[in-house]
Amino acid sequence: MSLIKSGNITQSLRVGDRVRTIAVSSPINDEDCLLQGIKVFEEWGLTCQNQVTVGNHWGYLAGKDPFRYSQLHSYNHSEVIAFAKGGWGAGRLLERHQPWRRGWIIGYSDLSSLLLSRLAAGFDGAVHGPLVSSLSKEPSWSKDRLRSLLFEKSVPDLLGTSWNHGIGTGPLVVTNLTVASNLLGTKHMPNLKGAILVLEDIGEEPYRIDRMLTQWRIHGVLQDLAGLAFGSFLNCEEQEENTSQTFSLEEILKERSKDLNIPVIAELPVGHCCGNAALPLGWEATINGNEGVLSVKSF
Repeated sequence: MSLIKSGNITQSLRVGDRVRTIAVSSPINDEDCLLQGIKVFEEWGLTCQNQVTVGNHWGYLAGKDPFRYSQLHSYNHSEVIAFAKGGWGAGRLLERHQPWRRGWIIGYSDLSSLLLSRLAAGFDGAVHGPLVSSLSKEPSWSKDRLRSLLFEKSVPDLLGTSWNHGIGTGPLVVTNLTVASNLLGTKHMPNLKGAILVLEDIGEEPYRIDRMLTQWRIHGVLQDLAGLAFGSFLNCEEQEENTSQTFSLEEILKERSKDLNIPVIAELPVGHCCGNAALPLGWEATINGNEGVLSVKSF
C-alpha cells in the first residue's frame, strides 16, 4: 500500500534551489538561532528566502490565521518550506482547505499536523526533521542526514532498542503523539493500516501518554500497524513527588504495545532531542524488531 499518489512525487534538490523560511506556529524571538539555521541551508548551496519577521506575533501565535495560512501556501513545486519554530498554531490552519503542491516541507512537533495532512492528501515531500531555529545546533550526522534526504533521497538506517521481535514493512509515518491524537478521525490523518508508525513527544506525564495510546487503541489504529517505533519522549516522566502509585514512561509504552503482535523498537533518535534524525513520511520502511533497526527505502 502506498500513501503517495504517483503524480505527487517530489524531486531531489539541486544546488541553487530555493528554501523559504516561514513561521506558522509560535513566534520567533531569537534571530540568531534563525539566521544560523538559514546559514546551514546556504552552505548546502541553496538559495534562502526568509519570510520570518522576528518578534511578529498575534498573542502566542506568529501572526493571525489568514497571514500564516498565506505564508504556508504561497510556494511553487520547486521550493522547500522550512518551518522556523514549533509551539502551537499549525493545527488551526487545517480548518481551511489545504491546496498542497509538490515540494519539500520540513518540520516536526506542532508542524506534525501539516505533515500528516499533506501525506493524507497523497503528497510526497513531508520530512519529519529539525526546525530552522534548531538546525545549526544539530550534530553533524543529523545535518548530513537531512542533506542526503533532500539532495539524494536516501538516508542511512536508524538503530534503536528492540522490544518486540519480528520484521514489518510498510509506508512510514512519523509524528508527535499529542498532535496526531487530536487528528484521529479527521481527513487529515493518513490511513495507517499496514504502516510503520514512529511516535515522539515532550512534556507529557505517563498517565497522559497512557490516555492517548488508549485512544489510538480504541480507534483500532495501533492494532492495524505493520510496526511501531518510539523516538524521544523528553520530560515525560512523573512530575509529582509521590511516585509510588504510578507507572514509568517505559512501562506505559511497553504495556500499551506488547500485545499488538508486531515488531516494536524504542529509543530512536527522533523528536525533541539533539539530534533529531530526519525521516520522510510515506516512503516504504522496514522495521526489524529482532535487531532494533529502522530502514527506509529511497522513493
